[in-house]
Amino acid sequence: MDESDGGSQPSDTMRERIDESRVKLWVLMEANRWLVAGVILVAFFLALVVLGIADPSPLEQYIGPGDDPVDTTFQGFIGAIITGVTLVVTLNQLVLSQELGPVGDQRTRMEGAMEFRRDVEEVLGLRTAPPEPAAFMRSLMEETQNRANALADAVEESRDEDLKEEIRSYVDGLSANADEVSETLENTQFGTFDVLSAILNFNYSWKIFVARRIRNEHEDAITEEVDEAFDDIIESLNFFGPSREHFKTLYFQWEFVNLSRAMLYTAIPALVVTVAMINYFDARAVPGATVGISNDVLVLSLATTIAVVPFVILLSYILRIATVAKRTLSIGPFILRETRRSDELD
Repeated sequence: MDESDGGSQPSDTMRERIDESRVKLWVLMEANRWLVAGVILVAFFLALVVLGIADPSPLEQYIGPGDDPVDTTFQGFIGAIITGVTLVVTLNQLVLSQELGPVGDQRTRMEGAMEFRRDVEEVLGLRTAPPEPAAFMRSLMEETQNRANALADAVEESRDEDLKEEIRSYVDGLSANADEVSETLENTQFGTFDVLSAILNFNYSWKIFVARRIRNEHEDAITEEVDEAFDDIIESLNFFGPSREHFKTLYFQWEFVNLSRAMLYTAIPALVVTVAMINYFDARAVPGATVGISNDVLVLSLATTIAVVPFVILLSYILRIATVAKRTLSIGPFILRETRRSDELD
């Protein structure tokens, strides 16, 4: 926590705001999804091997062609794989359904997007706002910084030292946060999580709350120039919320497409291995051992691991999507997470 503004101010970055292990947050959000899936699969395979070694009964004595344990297990996998892929593809179509529609709906979407861009361009003082999400958000944060500096300049002639100190602290914190996020966005490309991760680290909702609180608490000491400066910075911050939510929505759609493709790519080999295990596996046909581990245990563990690959891929993607969705449920100056309450919050 960063103690400023006379109370308990949440840290700027999401990693610092969340009271959870940094390793856990990295796994849930930052790590490559294929890497997360790979680690889970390796752990799953090793767990099966350990259980196979710990089993006092040799596998080949109980499993042969047509025996129930293997057949029952892998027959269940066939249904699960086909059903899981079908559900994910269906979900993907529902998510992308807004892309489909008559020309009137598409025209309304287009007009809404262009109107928002024109409003932002008017705020930024630009003739044409950048088209790339990262550059667009950087421009918005740079303008917010400029307006924060204008606020600091406007209050310099005030005789209220408490007001000046609070605004200086507010402007310094906002500028430092904006600089850090802008630097992160400089070399990012939409389609990766880096863009959304950087945007999530700009704590705009708290900055709106603090700006409004300072202005309301010092209403009698604020000049017309300072009041207008507050309006300007709040206006700029207000554009950040819908912009972030728009790019978050686009990213979720992008991820669901990637998830559907990954599920389709991994479902075919998983089905092939599953069918092969039902039709051809015989523990007695794979005698011997490798590095002291029975070959039948290794084969069965590997086949089972391959069969669960689509599910693990689904798990790794949904972990990130669900975590981001939970952390960004609110738009605007509402704080849903736990915070250390202070008089200013009350």
